[in-house]
Amino acid sequence: MQKHIRQRDLMGLIDQLAVLLLTGCANDTQLQAMFNYILRAGDESRFNEFMQEMAQRIPHHKERLMTIAERLRLDGLQEGLQQGKREAALRIAQTMLEQKIDREMVLLVTGLSEEDLAVSHA
Repeated sequence: MQKHIRQRDLMGLIDQLAVLLLTGCANDTQLQAMFNYILRAGDESRFNEFMQEMAQRIPHHKERLMTIAERLRLDGLQEGLQQGKREAALRIAQTMLEQKIDREMVLLVTGLSEEDLAVSHA
């Protein structure tokens, strides 16, 4: 299944995934991993439409699918927030270092590590 995700529109996978759900071959953890992979490797812009179509095709799994989709959305949002915070801390650190503020103070204030600073200057 994974090899087809990059080669096709997500909507072309609905029938195969519906069969997978109907046969009960995958548990929630496996489904979440699969949908996470689909979200990251497939056409992200159509993911919500894809999940809605899946829920319509398999109405008795709608709640399960929507719960998985919501978890993925929240995980992505949390990941984005963390990345944004890290990028902001790196910008602040850069400005502080340019202002000749002691490196130890920069690390303390920003919560970054020496490795973070080294990577940002690479």
